[in-house]
Amino acid sequence: MTSFVPGPLDRESATYVAGHRGMVGSAIWRRLESAGFTDLHGRSSGELDLRERDLVFDLFDQIRPRYVVLAAGKVGGILANDSHPVDFLSDNLRIQTNVLDAALAHRVERLLFLGSSCIYPRLAPQPIREDSLLSGHLEPTNDAYAIAKIAGILGVQAVRRQYGLSWISAMPTNLYGPGDNYSPTGSHVLPALIRRYEEAREQGAPAVTNWGSGSPRREFLHVDDLADACLHLLEHYDDGVQVNVGTGQDATIREIAGFVAEAVGYRGETVWDTSKPDGTPRKLLDVTRLHDLGWTARTPLREGIAATVEWFRGHAGHLREVG
Repeated sequence: MTSFVPGPLDRESATYVAGHRGMVGSAIWRRLESAGFTDLHGRSSGELDLRERDLVFDLFDQIRPRYVVLAAGKVGGILANDSHPVDFLSDNLRIQTNVLDAALAHRVERLLFLGSSCIYPRLAPQPIREDSLLSGHLEPTNDAYAIAKIAGILGVQAVRRQYGLSWISAMPTNLYGPGDNYSPTGSHVLPALIRRYEEAREQGAPAVTNWGSGSPRREFLHVDDLADACLHLLEHYDDGVQVNVGTGQDATIREIAGFVAEAVGYRGETVWDTSKPDGTPRKLLDVTRLHDLGWTARTPLREGIAATVEWFRGHAGHLREVG
């Protein structure tokens, strides 16, 4: 039996956010700061390689966290996942195993593991319920990453069973917002669209070419909404079943591209390259469990995209320097 009693976490207790410089981790860090957490800990990848087991255990010996959010990992879009499956499998398995094992050694009271909606079967019934996990074949373009994240979920469930610790997992839908990856070869679809349309506007290009047919449907959640949901789960949820985190609404890639073009002010033509892969036809999460816990997303997609375009414009110089 776990000992967690739902309610506010102790804002003065040591809290470690693994991956606090990434889009998700930095949003969670901001949310915890705004909620009054005063003993937050994080290490950049330059300061600590989470793939190095001894270094991870040394960190936990130093900070002795009571709470942990595991938001670190190697992430990327279709091209990156499809081209480097070994990296996505190996790096994520090592990061997760090291952090989970160190947290277990210190009997961390509350741990939240963050995965991805790509853990679900490619053709899972829509919207996707939590019990669809392991019920069918994965999307082949990111199956290595998905398997690593599934291993993380099972790791959390195993700790609950064997040691009775109140650890939980959350599976976000597609995310966007401040701090995203805008690399031409490593980004997800929404930041890739923002960069593509903004550069086309700047250059006066007559057309923008996007991958695929534009027909797949995707659900997008602003990363600040995810961060708020994570704190809500840490304070209100205690079960081994992973919780879907999303909006419960989706749109076609073609519609989303239209929102981006509108936000950046691009007036040219959009062309769809159907020789490139579409990926999963649809990926909409069933968020009933999260709604029943008293949380719903607040940021409308069109408004969130417009705000993200402004963030990109404010950081575009640096982002283009790093790829």
